Amino acid sequence: MRIVLTDPILTRFTDELTHGGADGHDWDFLADRSDADVARHLSTADVLVASRLTAALAGTAGRLRLVHVTGAGYDRIAVDALPPGASVCNTFHHGPSIAEHVVMTTLMLSRRVPRVDRLMREGTWESVAVDPGVALGATLTGRTVGVVGLGETGGQVVRAMTALGMRARAVRRDPNAPVPGDLRLDRVDGEDGLDDLLAGSDVVVLTVPLTAATTGMIGPARLSLMGPHALLINVARGPLVQEDALFDALAGRRIGGAGLDVWWSHPKDGAGTRGYTRPFHTLDNVVMTPHHSGHTRETFANRAHEIADNIGRLAKGEPLTNVVREGRRTAGP
Repeated sequence: MRIVLTDPILTRFTDELTHGGADGHDWDFLADRSDADVARHLSTADVLVASRLTAALAGTAGRLRLVHVTGAGYDRIAVDALPPGASVCNTFHHGPSIAEHVVMTTLMLSRRVPRVDRLMREGTWESVAVDPGVALGATLTGRTVGVVGLGETGGQVVRAMTALGMRARAVRRDPNAPVPGDLRLDRVDGEDGLDDLLAGSDVVVLTVPLTAATTGMIGPARLSLMGPHALLINVARGPLVQEDALFDALAGRRIGGAGLDVWWSHPKDGAGTRGYTRPFHTLDNVVMTPHHSGHTRETFANRAHEIADNIGRLAKGEPLTNVVREGRRTAGP
């Protein structure tokens, strides 16, 4: 089979990609090529490994049997423009890395690290040892984390936070769906339990996908349900939260802080490098990172292995894993 790869991150993992079932095929590594160049290769490709595929490019790929997305989200793949015989699969493995990031940012906010780091660099030592008026930090033990969404990432967040002594609760689309036996949860509610979760959690972690229903789900009214010391950690998608409402709540100290790994735009969209329009960078109760909570070697090495295994299954005519669109078989002549 001929395989085209355009994802720049997975280009670092060629050994993992070409192992086992994916070995012996013809690979074209085209991460640095123009769309016009990619289109020429796609015209004879059986498999595309990518994080992005425009409708125009999909229209040149009449032979494709598989588009393997290099992450969980496939919103940047023009699925409807693909030939009917092409299946689409995704991959995960980011949950443990994102959960560690959630722990890190929660602790940074709980211990006021953004503020004291800045002050130390400016030559100011702010500590209760020299100023009795300085607020004390807080441990995580005994506090409550509320997780919005209970997929791979949400489950790993629960595991990580409860291991540090936190209590956990969650809301999910189907509250009656099975919960892994190792998750320690006080309660799991449906989406109608979100307001109660916001009011009853010290740390709220957003892990749900961005859909028409979830866009803007956290706005002024829901932020007002959170306490003045509560933290909001968003590792899902920026537009889940209304930007103006969040900035105003943080600037007005109506919530304790936010860990923002995802934003309202992305440099790949041509909107500049900030991703936000309000001056979040001026606030000392925000931890800001460039959508990299899942960017660890382990995440991408495991994704590469899984993609290679799926390509092997395709070559052998075996069922694929993580199918988000099943290609339709056409009848022979």
